[in-house]
Amino acid sequence: MVEKSPLITRQQSPQGGHVLLSGCWTAARLAEPQSWSSIESTLADCTASGESPLGWDLRKLQKLDHTGAQLLWNAWGRQWPQSLLLLEAQRPMLERVAHYAIKAPAPARKTLWQLFLLLGERLLVLLDHLKYLTRLTGQLLLDAIKLAGKPSQGPWRDVSGHLYHVGATALPITALVGFLIGVVLAYLMSQQLRQFGADAFIVNILGIALIRELGPVLAAILIAGRSGSAITAQIGVMRVTEELDAMRVMGIAKGFRLVLPRAIAMAIAMPLLTVWTTLAALLGGMLASDLAMGVTPAYFFEALPKAVQVSNLALAVGKSVVFGLLIAVIGCHYGLRVKPNTESLGQGTTASVVTSITMVILVDALFAVVFKNIGI
Repeated sequence: MVEKSPLITRQQSPQGGHVLLSGCWTAARLAEPQSWSSIESTLADCTASGESPLGWDLRKLQKLDHTGAQLLWNAWGRQWPQSLLLLEAQRPMLERVAHYAIKAPAPARKTLWQLFLLLGERLLVLLDHLKYLTRLTGQLLLDAIKLAGKPSQGPWRDVSGHLYHVGATALPITALVGFLIGVVLAYLMSQQLRQFGADAFIVNILGIALIRELGPVLAAILIAGRSGSAITAQIGVMRVTEELDAMRVMGIAKGFRLVLPRAIAMAIAMPLLTVWTTLAALLGGMLASDLAMGVTPAYFFEALPKAVQVSNLALAVGKSVVFGLLIAVIGCHYGLRVKPNTESLGQGTTASVVTSITMVILVDALFAVVFKNIGI
């Protein structure tokens, strides 16, 4: 006998609506392309229609297995329909499905005490991170003092390699993003300044915004997403491959060989990248100002030193050093806390990027409040 595809036919009789099922309701037939979705949607239409059918007729089914029975049981709302016509050989199959198909328990509402315990648990996790981060920062300070006492024994080759990967390879993307940000800011501000005839003040706004705030923050966010995640992934992979355990057995200090070179490289690279990103953003803003408002590059170069004090650049460079150290320490922190499995590695990398960007913004806000009277 030729096996037919599952078919649903709705019939009307004087007694009311009736749903006739035919064909093979087996896993092999239901797995055919478009078969499962079409059957499921048709069953949903039958059960959700305003004139709900009085009965279901399964006597024309050629075959029925547990997959087909489960599909029907779900369509019936996990309860027996009002009227059901079936063969005796089909009833045990449906009864087994009805017996073992457990309804999903309703999500329990958390009590006030459970919410309090959950808050305490999250607070303990946060305190554990802060304790580990404080210990890592203290160890970094001790390693820096050790390096200052014996600079010839420092890991300078590692510093050079990290400086290249963090700084030199980030020049194209930081320049591109900075240039585009400068163009966008200049075009947006030109629309407003033109209304008041204050075209010349675009130099002041661009200079203060890009040199003091956007340049350092933009570079830090890009480096946090690019290099901060790489730091966490590198150290995390060392945990997965048991290289960190091998370093401990060999007596190699993790802080001196892993954390210190990355922190030094980030502290050196971030100010340079900040100046580079700011220059690219000023170039984009200058070109957009010339095209949108007729502010020539010559006037831009002449007015920029008068509009922006040197203290703004010094503040930006100082902030960028702090940003670089934060990104390096946070990246190493989450990398050293990775467990020896790939899932923990992915979670640690994600947490590292999110935490780094959040801390950069928080510290930048702190700098803005503390140094509000400098360079303005």
